[in-house]
Amino acid sequence: MRIINKIGNEELLNREKSLFLCSKHAPYSVYDKVFGWVDSLTADDCVICFNSSELEDEVMRALLVNQVPTILVVMNRFTDKYNIQIEKALTEERMLILVLQRDEPYGAGQTPRLRNQYMLQKVEHIVCGYINKNGSIFPLLAGVKNVRYLEQESVMMAAEPLDPPTHQRWTVWQDKILLRMFYEDMGLHAIKKQLRRTYVSVRNRIKAITLPEEVLKGREFEDFVLELFDLNETKTYSLLEWRGDKSLGEISPASNTYPDFVFEYNGGKWKKKIAVECKWRANIPRRLSQPLFMSQQIARYQEYVQEKTIDVFIILGVGGEPSMPEKLYLIPINSVSQIQSKPSMLKQFKREIVSKWLSIDEFKEKNVP
Repeated sequence: MRIINKIGNEELLNREKSLFLCSKHAPYSVYDKVFGWVDSLTADDCVICFNSSELEDEVMRALLVNQVPTILVVMNRFTDKYNIQIEKALTEERMLILVLQRDEPYGAGQTPRLRNQYMLQKVEHIVCGYINKNGSIFPLLAGVKNVRYLEQESVMMAAEPLDPPTHQRWTVWQDKILLRMFYEDMGLHAIKKQLRRTYVSVRNRIKAITLPEEVLKGREFEDFVLELFDLNETKTYSLLEWRGDKSLGEISPASNTYPDFVFEYNGGKWKKKIAVECKWRANIPRRLSQPLFMSQQIARYQEYVQEKTIDVFIILGVGGEPSMPEKLYLIPINSVSQIQSKPSMLKQFKREIVSKWLSIDEFKEKNVP
């Protein structure tokens, strides 16, 4: 593990630092203690955090809103370029973004564990939110000094109670405040304090009046894939089509069933059109036929190939975040049936470097005629 890029105020590395650690699936019942700790911090403190889980991301937002000097650690490259609070913190020199990369892409364990192990060596204090004793963080802390556990007791994964009945209704005025704060990237904690609601209630309301989380993740992954084609620099690719799924109830256009992108490669005298469907999954299911590759959807893509005479590829991201997956696969549509019958074949379509530019040679290697 090594640092490949630094964005922001590098002087923060010379400060006394606390690393915030939290297991991936933290219950809402720990949020009060975690954000109580965040609210106790001042401009004299400095916190290192990640944003690879919901609570970690919310802690980062709360730190920035409270103007606590913050070091954000990300893998491979920084993607949240348009976060208002991050932009403001960088401008005011109270934030540093460290971009890490693994020394070797394979072996030696999972990336999150290696990242945590690397950062533990660079801080004076460790602050733990919710730590799952069966997870990867717990054994890393064995024998480590200067560890503070915000939640000492065993925590049940039960949901936090909703607001009392007299406060369940959300007014238009409250919705306006919530949306403004949400789109200003102020985070769950700031909205909760402003509107005096529970974390669960705020989270549920955000889900109800904004785009569904699965749609947002899909769009994030599309943005990631689009950047891999390097449209701005080399201009060897042109983006011909970019489809956004549109619907009203059960009514939707036929184009919703088409691939997400159509690119044209222009290499002098040689031109080639390529259609790309983007899919991101948190993990690969044991049975790849469902839900990773829906048979009806694949059949429609095959019809698209015949109708448009354009080669179709599935770009599959797995693990990490949609904006930076841990693994990436480039799969020709005509190989999907083979993968469904023999899942071990998937590994031959894996890219060695996730964030490397997509060259036309890669498509040629995958049997583009």
